[in-house]
Parts: sequence; structure tokens; C-alpha cells
Amino acid sequence: MPVAVLAGSAWANEDWPQFRGPNGDGRSDSRDLPLAWSESENVKWKTPIHGKAWSSPVILADQVWLTTATEDGRELFVICVDRGTGRILRDERLFEIEKPQFCHQFNSYASPTPVIEPGRVYVTFGSPGTACLDAKTGKVLWERRDFVCNHYRGAGSSPILHGDLLVMNFDGSDHQFVVALDKRTGKTVWRKERSIDFKDLDADGKPQTEGDLRKAFATPQVATIDGRSVLISQGAKATYAYDPLTGEELWRVEERTSHSGGTRPLVGFGMIFVPTGWSQGQLLAIKPGKSGEVLDANAESASGGNGQLQIAWKSKRNTPKKPSLLLVDDLLFGIDDGGVAACLEAKTGAEVWRERIGGNFSASPVCAEGRIYFFSEEGKTAVVESGRKFKVLSENKLADGFMSSPAVAGKAFYLRTKTNLYRIEK
Repeated sequence: MPVAVLAGSAWANEDWPQFRGPNGDGRSDSRDLPLAWSESENVKWKTPIHGKAWSSPVILADQVWLTTATEDGRELFVICVDRGTGRILRDERLFEIEKPQFCHQFNSYASPTPVIEPGRVYVTFGSPGTACLDAKTGKVLWERRDFVCNHYRGAGSSPILHGDLLVMNFDGSDHQFVVALDKRTGKTVWRKERSIDFKDLDADGKPQTEGDLRKAFATPQVATIDGRSVLISQGAKATYAYDPLTGEELWRVEERTSHSGGTRPLVGFGMIFVPTGWSQGQLLAIKPGKSGEVLDANAESASGGNGQLQIAWKSKRNTPKKPSLLLVDDLLFGIDDGGVAACLEAKTGAEVWRERIGGNFSASPVCAEGRIYFFSEEGKTAVVESGRKFKVLSENKLADGFMSSPAVAGKAFYLRTKTNLYRIEK
């Protein structure tokens, strides 16, 4: 069963238009990137960014866009930076929130990453507000503030574009759904409630436990499966396949021992690779199925269809909760939140190597020029070869830590630390 990510062929390596780059997989075709840097080496510019926010920068032409928020969540901003100089071109307060929802201190009120295309940039803060801006003038073209969702510990899922649709996950403690908006007008094209019934949760149980088990932070992905576009969307306790044009659920894989998935799925070799989240999380390699199939990730076969939906392999060791995976050639690379990096054979799940990098990790790694870059919450970047032999090529340090995932465009890294945005270039 052929499975491939929808290629971003319209994007050059000069752009980084969405969370995890042109194809949403953390890979870059850029060349001549720096191997080493510090506060005094290979820094083209450094720009302070106010507020507290974990969203990643997105890049198109001469603009870098990102979001931020006051730490109390009462003011939500969008910022545009000149790519060449680092000068702030726009710093606009989009939304004022009278009574912000609770946000865990580990998260922020501006964690979803924007998505950009020629002429327009789309930003969301989850339930508090979503807006489309004219990239040239900064004018708000449309906005939506009517989606009801208790994000419980803060929003985390980033929006994606598919054709004329802006697609977003909403997985809160009260409501769990996926929505597709007409990107030109902001009007709802379709909305699909999550179909998992949470039947194993006690409605009279502790609110914290109940909320966590319904919550997710993951960003969706669109892949081509058997010649058809399929939206792969991870919610709480299940990974779903939808028709991206209608929202029809095609199949789902339930994983009730885990919850709160936070990564972006990868596809390749006829499989979909998904870390399932917190608690007893595991990495699943899913072979897509036919419409109507439902699979328990810990069972042998699917029900409701022809039984083609399968788990090809699974791994429970050092499964990442927040950092997404990388697929390079026939190898899967990842790092868990506690700093253990691993390389697995994508086709079988067999371990190639597993090594402790050290530190804590929330940012997703990137790959370019045969190198894997891991960015820690303490500000360290470990660079290793993207091969079957573990080899550290360099270790670099900036003054503040990384919660945001990096962007790569041209010959530069665009790195957002907790306080600054850097352009790192030879």
C-alpha cells in the first residue's frame, strides 16, 4: 500500500512555511549550514521577542512570522521580522482575552505555529482566536473566535493548509474535534467530532485525570495513500484517518493505555509513524486500512472492515512525548523528553543505536546535509550524523533554552529561544 507525504514541491529550500518545514517532516534540502555556533560565532542577527511563547518561526521570501503572548494570556500577538536584518516590522496585538483559560507553566498561550503562503499568514491560539492576515500590510482579513474548547493545559496543535482549506485539531477536556475552514473567508467547510467514546473513563473521577485523558496537542499531516489524499490526525487515545475534503472518518487506531499525543505523524514505506503520547506511550508503525476499520493498537487485527489496518511494529523504549520524529532514508531518528536519542530501522523497528545526549527536550529535531540537530531546553544543540553509527559532530550553546522547534531556510537556522530569535549562519 503506497504511502507518501504530499510533497511541498512549490516550496524552495529558501522557505519554511509551517511547523516542521515544507513537508511537515523536519527535513531540509538546505546546504552550507553552520555546524558550530555560539553567542559570539555565526550569529547574523539576534532579536529580542517579548512575551512567553513556544510557537516556531515560519519563513517566506523576506519575512519571518511568529506569535507571542503575555505570560498571563490576556494579550495575544503576531510579529513579523525582516529576514535580512532581524528588525521587527510588525508587532500587532490580535486578541485581548478577558478571562484566559488555565495554561500549564510548561506550556504557553502562544504555542501553535503559524502557517504561511504567498500573500497570507494564518495564526491560531486555539479557542481564544484564529486569524488570517495580509502578509504585506498586516491587515486582518478574517478571524474566528467562536470555537469552544477547554484546552485545559494550553493549546499546542498547529494549523495546516490543504488546497483551499485551513485544517485544525481541537482536542480539549470538554470538546474534541477537527475543523476545516475556507482559507479565503474563514467560514467552516466541515467539522468532525472525534468518534472515540472514552468509555474507559469514569465520568465521576478526578477532573484533572479526566481532562488529561481527553487532551491532545498533535499537529495533523496530509499523506497520499493508494493515490488518495488522507488527513492523519492524532487525538486523545486514537490516531484517525479522514477525508481532508469532507471530514469523513476513514479508519482509526485506538491506543487507550496512553493519552495527550503531541507530535506530528510521519509517513513512509507504506506506514504511518506515531508516538502515542504520555503515560504508557509507545511508538506505532501503522499500516493504513480500508474505510470503516477500527483497530486496538494492542490487538491483532482491525474490526469493521477487511482487516487490512495493522500495526507493523511498535516500540516502547524512550518514546518521545513532545519532540517529533525524523525519517531519513530507511532510518527513524528521535529523542525522548529526557535526552535519550535513538535510531531505528523504519521498516522493522529494530534498534540501530540508542545514546544519551543529555538535557531535556521539547523542540523537534531537524535534518539537513546528513546531520541531525537536537535542540534542548537548556540551550544546547547536539549535532550527530544521520547514519547507522552514532557520531557527535558538534555541540553548541546559546544563552537561553529551546522550547520552540527550529526553522531552516537558505543557508541559515532561525532559532527561537525563550527570549530571542536568532539567525544562525556562517
